[in-house]
Amino acid sequence: MVTDGAVTARVLVAADKFKGSLTAVQVAERVTAGLRRVVPDVRVETLPVADGGDGTVAAAVAAGFERREVRVTGPLGDPVTAAYAVRGTTAVVEMAEASGLQHLPDGVFAPLTATTYGSGELLLAAVDAGARTIVFGVGGSATTDGGAGMLAALGARFLDADGKPVGPGGGGLADLAEADLSGLDPRFTGIDLVLASDVDNPLTGPKGAPEVYGRQKGATEADIATLDAALAHYASLLGPSEASLPGAGAAGGIGYGALVALGARFRPGIEVMLDVLGFAPALDRATFVITGEGSLDAQTLHGKAPAGVAAAARAAGLPVVAVCGRLALAPEALEGAGIRRAYALLDLEPDPAVCMAEAGPLLERAAESIARDFLV
Repeated sequence: MVTDGAVTARVLVAADKFKGSLTAVQVAERVTAGLRRVVPDVRVETLPVADGGDGTVAAAVAAGFERREVRVTGPLGDPVTAAYAVRGTTAVVEMAEASGLQHLPDGVFAPLTATTYGSGELLLAAVDAGARTIVFGVGGSATTDGGAGMLAALGARFLDADGKPVGPGGGGLADLAEADLSGLDPRFTGIDLVLASDVDNPLTGPKGAPEVYGRQKGATEADIATLDAALAHYASLLGPSEASLPGAGAAGGIGYGALVALGARFRPGIEVMLDVLGFAPALDRATFVITGEGSLDAQTLHGKAPAGVAAAARAAGLPVVAVCGRLALAPEALEGAGIRRAYALLDLEPDPAVCMAEAGPLLERAAESIARDFLV
């Protein structure tokens, strides 16, 4: 039983999305419904979370930020609608909103030419809105251009030997002869740009952006070699030392562009987002915490949202359980992360397709089990 004297448990639901089936907001709603089916008077506070990847803007909006939309250049060069979030002088910008894989037609990839130009336009929109601090969540990109497109949108020029702009995407950087950053929007010198990412890869090499993430963006082995060489050449002109910084390889190297040219500072995405979302005061009000994401696996332990939530809750002495679609962590690994128990939807419905289609009702059933096991 989890109580505070004679007071009913105060549950904090701080979970990420179940990718492909439920948003973080929907996860919180379904968990709450399941808990209240067993304990009708349970006090529940929901705080949808994200780690800097897709869903970051939605989490900020759920926490009280204002959602704004703008038309920007998509990864293939076509216009797309992208959202960012703002509250006061703080903005949350998610690069995937402008340059993410979700903007590619099914089965269509452009590993050599996809551009982050729209991400730069999205940053400009946040600055135009009065932001002085920008949390720049990077992940889920369709691009591997080292942030060159983003910087071009902010006023940089990338020219070939004939003085003409190089082509879009990482492939075009092979022709780069001159990188002129003198035209960058001067307002960024006064912006606190926080690079929020759950990966700390360098720009190039065996652990770099093309090798580790290129294949999921449609790159062949030849494309990966081309992109790695082009990004190494690009970095030789902009700043080789920054190419090895943590986060430089995030989102196809957009992290590098932000670090080398915009004065960004890298922080693990979940740490940044917990600060921005007001997690600490919410934790102070709780006696029990539920976190989760679609797949609890080895990646979860390396900077994903549930690990960050569990670490903070454990430091506060609060018990934590997790919900997930798929569980691929042993009990010892869960315990090491500060998670007492995980409730997987695949344990309720073993057919993956049915499980994803029925994720909402299944999650309510999992929450009922949590309530019976811990709250009564």
